[in-house]
Amino acid sequence: MLDVLDPPAVRRWLWHCADALGQARAEIDALNVFPVADGDTGTNLHLTLLSAAEALDGLPGDAGRDTTWRTLARGALLGARGNSGVIVSQAIGGLAEVLRQAEGRGADLRDGLVKAADLARAAVVRPVEGTLLSVLSAVAGAVRDAPDDLAEVARRAAEEARRALRRTTAQLDVLARNGVVDAGAAGLAIILESLAEVVTEAYTDRHDVPAPTERITEEASGGAGYEVMYLIDAGDDGIGRLRAALDALGDSLVIVGGDGLWNVHVHTADAGAAIEAALDVGRPHRIRVTHLGERPHGPGHGRGPRGVVAIAAGDGLAALFRREGAVVVRRDPGGTPPLAAVLQAIREAGTEVAVFPNDGGVLAVASAAAEIARDEGVTVSVVPTRASVQGLAALAVHDRLRRFDDDVVAMTDAAGHTRHGHVWVADREVMTSAGLCRTGDVLGVVDGEAALIGTALAATAVEVTRRLLSAGSELVTLVTGEGAPEDVLSAVQGHLERERPDVEMTVLEGGQGGYPLLIGVE
Repeated sequence: MLDVLDPPAVRRWLWHCADALGQARAEIDALNVFPVADGDTGTNLHLTLLSAAEALDGLPGDAGRDTTWRTLARGALLGARGNSGVIVSQAIGGLAEVLRQAEGRGADLRDGLVKAADLARAAVVRPVEGTLLSVLSAVAGAVRDAPDDLAEVARRAAEEARRALRRTTAQLDVLARNGVVDAGAAGLAIILESLAEVVTEAYTDRHDVPAPTERITEEASGGAGYEVMYLIDAGDDGIGRLRAALDALGDSLVIVGGDGLWNVHVHTADAGAAIEAALDVGRPHRIRVTHLGERPHGPGHGRGPRGVVAIAAGDGLAALFRREGAVVVRRDPGGTPPLAAVLQAIREAGTEVAVFPNDGGVLAVASAAAEIARDEGVTVSVVPTRASVQGLAALAVHDRLRRFDDDVVAMTDAAGHTRHGHVWVADREVMTSAGLCRTGDVLGVVDGEAALIGTALAATAVEVTRRLLSAGSELVTLVTGEGAPEDVLSAVQGHLERERPDVEMTVLEGGQGGYPLLIGVE
């Protein structure tokens, strides 16, 4: 029997817990009627705890308390799946907040469980009783007056979790109507029972999951919708705005995390708006969109099987992509297109669709739209084009008669072998990696990085082209923007004729604003 919950014991707990949830996964899934009957709560909790356990495996064997608990909390946060998984990750974060600074004795576990209940409830925008939040609160109440004995605190927590689990049926109408306990609470009971077993060193082979007493016949919420989850890098002030925006869009809203990294979960009828709300306050990533009902058949699914969506910032560029058969989404220079517009374009393009963002800043929106379209039954691949010239190179090798995967590989390869650059006449003072660029200076960008600052547009364009060229270069593509001076093209052409007569040059009218010249080298 343990007196202290030390780092090795924490690791044993997490793996024992992950194994126990893995064994009970299907039974917990069968209980899942709230907030929607999507039958995945057991799976989500298993994956969440597995992520936390694997994070601990990456630590050296002698890692201390602070490192162990911080890593555990972050592993749970990054790997949280589903409504219950996100809430449990926040509860683990509460435990970690207390125990990383303490010895791990009974009083410390007691304080950690109270903190876990408080933080988990605070993370849910509209708490509902009869869920794992009720069980966490009951556990916190049961251990508040427990003696300073680790085993006693762990036993009380596990026993109260099991009692509170049975009470959930009467606390929530949809559970009572279906004769089940709350699925998330069932998983939480196993988590706390696993902890008690590690502390008391009295393991059991299997944990009881109360079976439904009636056939499950209904969901807690009507109509189809989406479960949207993502991680987001954002400050506290931005998260407050995001919380308000998502609360107006849907329900089952949970936002957990801190120190600039958050895990967001919401059920909504408008997945695009939920993701766009994140783009307004920070950088979302690991975006997951899951349809909670029948897969809809969006408009345009009856078109040809293969299509391309290209995002373009100029009339000429848009015309170039359309001429090659792409569905085009327009955006303002330096801006991102609405997610809804990208999603609609994917639906119109076909049932197998390649998306060209054509800008690093558009990649997140393109990926989010692709996730939603995949859930609607469309096969989508985002080709990571970071410049329009890469998109043009990719489209040049597009072949509708190839297998889709082979076509995506060929387009990705063509884009990856196209170096890209541009020149920009500064309309404001800006600090770059090449130095201070003052108003009126010409900034030369090579492969997305500020490379040089000049005073003359033509000379800077020549130098950017020179830096992009290599011994194996065969083609230079120049895309002119609004009002591009003719001497810029002639300067680049003259340079190539003198220095690289073996390289072919193509000039296209892009019409993009802000950038007089885009340069691609293949």
